[in-house]
Amino acid sequence: QVQLVESGGGLVQPGGSLRLSCTASGFTFNMYGLSWFRQAPGKQRELVAEISSSRVTNYSDSVKGRFTISRDNAKNTVYLQMNSLKPEDTAVYYCYIPRYLSWGQGTQVTVSS
Repeated sequence: QVQLVESGGGLVQPGGSLRLSCTASGFTFNMYGLSWFRQAPGKQRELVAEISSSRVTNYSDSVKGRFTISRDNAKNTVYLQMNSLKPEDTAVYYCYIPRYLSWGQGTQVTVSS
């Protein structure tokens, strides 16, 4: 079955960086696009970034220029490089594959001094 496992979250100071990873299994990874979403306490889940099978990318305005999504098809992994982090980036970050409507379990990112 489709499985997505996120890792790489943690506590970081404002201005710092983190790299999230999402390792997938149960489908032909290189054929499909994947997305990163996030959900802050009391807020709706929102799209952060997405990458197509042909590596076309799209970002929310709030992270454009600071976050970079990429994929390594040999490792069945999609990454989210997050730079210049702000307190408002604090959220649980989820990996998502639209083709199978499947979510990972999420990884917590906390930006605080």
